[in-house]
Amino acid sequence: MSAPTRRRRWLTTCAITATAALLAMPASAASSRNNSPFGARTLARLAAERTQSVGAVTPKVTAEDDDGGNEADEIAEGADQYAEARTSPGIVAPGAYGAAWTGLSNLPSTGGSWRNITDLPYNSDDARYRDIDSNSSGGSGNVTGRMAAMAADDDGYVYAGSAGGGVWRSRSGGGHWRPISDRLSSQSTGALALDGAGRLWLGTGEATTNADAYLGSGVYVLSDPHHGTFSARSRVGGDQLESTTIHELRFGGGKVWAATSEGVWSHSTKKLTGAWKLEFAPNPDYLPGGSLASDPSAAYKNIANDIAIDPKDPGKVVLAVGWRSGDDYNGFYTKDAGGTWTRITSGLGDLPADPDNVGNVTFARSADGSRYYAVDQSPEQLNTNPDSGLEGIYVSKSGSPSGPWTKLADYQGLAADGSALTTSGYMPGVQAWYNQFLTVDPANADHVYAGLEEVYETKDGGSTWSTVGPYWNFSFPCWSIDPAEQTGACNQTTHSDQHGVAIGSYHGRSFVYVGNDGGVYRRPVNGSQDASGHATDWTSLNDGTIDTLQYYSVGVGKDLAYGGVSVTGGLQDNGQSILRSNDTVMGSDFGGDGGDTLTDPANGCNLAEEYVYLAIQVTQNCAVNDGSWITDSTKATSFNVAPADNATGEARFIAPLAADAKNPATWIAGGRHIWVQTHGYAIRSGDEWKSVYDLGAGRTATAVAASGGKVYAAWCGPCNNQGFARGISVGNADGTGWHDISLPSSGADGTVPNRYLSGFAVDPKNADHVFLAVNGFSRHWTEGPGAGVGHVFESTDGGTTWKDISKNLPDVPADSAVVTPNGGLAVATDLGVVYRAPGHTRWERVGSLPAVAVLQLKLSPDGSTLYAATHGRGIYTIKVRDCD
Repeated sequence: MSAPTRRRRWLTTCAITATAALLAMPASAASSRNNSPFGARTLARLAAERTQSVGAVTPKVTAEDDDGGNEADEIAEGADQYAEARTSPGIVAPGAYGAAWTGLSNLPSTGGSWRNITDLPYNSDDARYRDIDSNSSGGSGNVTGRMAAMAADDDGYVYAGSAGGGVWRSRSGGGHWRPISDRLSSQSTGALALDGAGRLWLGTGEATTNADAYLGSGVYVLSDPHHGTFSARSRVGGDQLESTTIHELRFGGGKVWAATSEGVWSHSTKKLTGAWKLEFAPNPDYLPGGSLASDPSAAYKNIANDIAIDPKDPGKVVLAVGWRSGDDYNGFYTKDAGGTWTRITSGLGDLPADPDNVGNVTFARSADGSRYYAVDQSPEQLNTNPDSGLEGIYVSKSGSPSGPWTKLADYQGLAADGSALTTSGYMPGVQAWYNQFLTVDPANADHVYAGLEEVYETKDGGSTWSTVGPYWNFSFPCWSIDPAEQTGACNQTTHSDQHGVAIGSYHGRSFVYVGNDGGVYRRPVNGSQDASGHATDWTSLNDGTIDTLQYYSVGVGKDLAYGGVSVTGGLQDNGQSILRSNDTVMGSDFGGDGGDTLTDPANGCNLAEEYVYLAIQVTQNCAVNDGSWITDSTKATSFNVAPADNATGEARFIAPLAADAKNPATWIAGGRHIWVQTHGYAIRSGDEWKSVYDLGAGRTATAVAASGGKVYAAWCGPCNNQGFARGISVGNADGTGWHDISLPSSGADGTVPNRYLSGFAVDPKNADHVFLAVNGFSRHWTEGPGAGVGHVFESTDGGTTWKDISKNLPDVPADSAVVTPNGGLAVATDLGVVYRAPGHTRWERVGSLPAVAVLQLKLSPDGSTLYAATHGRGIYTIKVRDCD
């Protein structure tokens, strides 16, 4: 069946890299842009874009690079956005989020209760939405937000650690989930591990160095994980690991070892009080308090990935240390006879020892101690090979992490073993810096599961492999877009991009649990495969009781077909969700990464959804389609309407998009230029956008808003912490009256700080009355020029002058704001929502949400309900009257 030649929707591929609340970490692959979901042409496009990114990165991190890792500017711009907003213009000191959480928790409450409206299954293969820009029929089934770590025991208890929505527990072998970490100040998971006593250890701070990862608040332990919940009092040790990311937790010799973004640390597993011990940091001068702590490259100088402990001699430990894009310190380390950590330079066999070929590494040990396995990502491959960054999968048959190691698989071999990634330029391990897991069947030392973009299995110690969890089913002969089928004759697969794995038992049966960008999936450890080696028995455990969806945006409009409202939102990793008023299961009408969203308040099926870099699609029927566009291109009802800054790369990863509050047919979009189109949802081409203002070379919009033809645009440029600059431009939608506002660069008290400007809220009664939300932390936490103080500012003269109205608001990054119908002001922050009542100057906390980032607020069409798009816990609502 031939497909039409027009561009179709792109798959979620999270090669977008940075670390929130940390220095922006450079990307080494830019593969998540402009690709289609159906078959070979999709992968060809991915391959072309991957090839273009190679050579944009050099093997070593240098302080002189503007983006901290020698990235091509257009790649780093999108990759670094999440981190830049929270760090620029400097380095954030440890403890910032903990202090903010304490301050926010101590605010008086408005009363009222939030209601989660996305706590129901989200079917990425919903047969209603098989339009040209959807990924429906790919085979992932029910999904939720990204899972960074997994743990499971033999009593049917499963633990899933999400990227931004905390840790969840199932007592029934998966499903029927309950959150167990809501009382912590960090909901970002880096590692989960069960020790020999059955205790559950949690390392906070996701360590995948991706675009929207948050730092953590340390390590916590649950003595009774079957019944207990994590609390601040369950933290292990002191604050030494606060504001780090934790890649792995390992046990040996009576100690727990933590591989962190600030070196390798250890702590007694018996006495949980007392400080953590720094075992090894290759560049200690770059640690907090060190002489080079404020150096722009400090965040990349002490990255540890894993720890391997010799089962026969726990005193023998091998550390895998190194920054994925390459640095001189990358390598494997062990203690010499004098007790000093030294780099291993030889004797490892096939496993590389040179810095250029040791990047992100994961170890796994067999239960009987006879085998050690490893996955190694190579900085050199990442920087020079358009196909893959994977160096290989290895085994040490001596059972010692010192080797010798034998290579078992490389990317070419995995591609030939039933992979969906067979196109040059996008093959297995292309994102091995981001996608890695490894585990050994406790009952069989030769039975191994490995995760990269896909899930691989070997039952013979690595001699042969099967792709039991392919990336998707689109490229296989069994695939069909038929809405009567989930994915044609293909079996369900997992979501792409693997991060966590565990093996446990339920009712006497052993299962493998995998965590990835779409949530949690399960199959029998010794499951069945078809003739292609694809598993026939994956089950999605994303049953709706676990809501870790990572929204960037939310849109609300009247549901003309069923009454009530239709709610949509753009998601990291999982496209755009749509929840009609009569739905018991959400659908996905657009695939890929979902960014900003516009919804017609009068008709919720009039939708505009941004992918990334200002790629915008529009539909006027909720993107309902039976897939018939495959044979008749006129049957497509979604249209690509991206303005020109998308093609030139002059827009942020998640770029701002807004409709005029007084005229929903007038849209504003921001890249380097401020774009306006006046055809509303009837727009059909990107050529219908008009540039009304050029912010200037090197500048890019961070927020836009409009009311009655008056437009506000915030920008940054440079946007990273080296030379960071911000500003506000104001003009009219017809292109007249544009000018830059004069803002003091010092960020002096009472003036707009020199930090990331993240959102506007315009008074619906007066377009000259506008509020500004400011991200990042104030100068107390941010070591950078002009960081200033304050997070909410007000102007009554059209942006000419601003007044700090933060008052008692804790020092927490602010993301967006909205003026309520009664004249109150609601502000979304990285740790919840706050509200200032009309006529008041003090702030109150709205309801009680976990410590999760709220990136956008919207009002219902009648203004009675506030909708909050959280980045890790779905969409919540609260009645506006409850805020008063």
